[in-house]
Amino acid sequence: MVVEEMNLSGVFLITPKRFGDERGFFAESWNMRSFAERGIDTEFVQDNHSLSTSEGTVRGLHFQAPPHAQAKLVRCGRGRIFDVAVDIRRGSPTYGKWYGVELSFENGKQVLIPEGFLHGFMTLEPGSEIIYKCSDYYAPECDGAVRWDSCGIDWPLVSHDPVLSGKDAAAPVFSEFDTPFQY
Repeated sequence: MVVEEMNLSGVFLITPKRFGDERGFFAESWNMRSFAERGIDTEFVQDNHSLSTSEGTVRGLHFQAPPHAQAKLVRCGRGRIFDVAVDIRRGSPTYGKWYGVELSFENGKQVLIPEGFLHGFMTLEPGSEIIYKCSDYYAPECDGAVRWDSCGIDWPLVSHDPVLSGKDAAAPVFSEFDTPFQY
């Protein structure tokens, strides 16, 4: 497994090793001991799986506030997505900065996004499936969002009108957002 810390403190790009033969491959996507050996001690309590049927679907930018803040370990089970994390920890030297990476079934990459970050993605092909682990249970009273196009992110499919939920389309812009997170 290759673990690389990205330009935002606590965000890691993880590439599990695939063991392949004529039948296909096997990969270990998460192992508590292996992650701990690399300094990642996040405990996960919930797995989520989402399907986006249309190319250009944007989900996010979402967060869950304390006391139920969530870290996420995100991978793409089918298709391709552009996955994004935005630092929203007040006082952080990278506050408001973002990191984006293409995740696909083919590349097998995963991204670990710690608490205190917005998370979102754009589908790059129809029928993309996203599978992710969360470090806390979903708590609707702590659920929040920031508008997807208000953080300066270089989304790859800018020529598309994104497919958005009503909640995501109505989310506040980043400049008006009051973060609940401290660095």
